[in-house]
Amino acid sequence: EDVIHEHVEIMPDFPGGMAALMKYLGTNIKYPTISQEMGSAGKVIVQFVVDKDGTITNPAVVRGVDAYLDKEAIRVISSMPKWKPGVQNGKKVRVKYTVPVVFRLQ
Repeated sequence: EDVIHEHVEIMPDFPGGMAALMKYLGTNIKYPTISQEMGSAGKVIVQFVVDKDGTITNPAVVRGVDAYLDKEAIRVISSMPKWKPGVQNGKKVRVKYTVPVVFRLQ
C-alpha cells in the first residue's frame, strides 16, 4: 500500500530536529540576485513527501513569492539530507510535510 499520510503517530523528523532544519535552510539558500533586485521577499510554502526511507520526494510550491524564489526553495528542499521517516502502527510510512522557506532581504 502506497498511501501518503497527512498525520501519523510519529511524524517525520529532520536530522537534529526543527532547529537544525531552519539552520540548514538558512545556510543553504542562495537568494536569487534578480529577486533581490526586484525587492522580492517572503515565505515560499513548500510541500513534499517524506518517503519510507526518509528520502524527500515530490516537492511542490503550495504558495509562492516569485518564480526565482520558488525555484530556489524547491532546490534547497530537494537537496536536504534524508529525514527520519514517519511511523504509523509500528511501520514506516510516507508522510506529506509542509515547510515554509523564508526569504528576507538584508
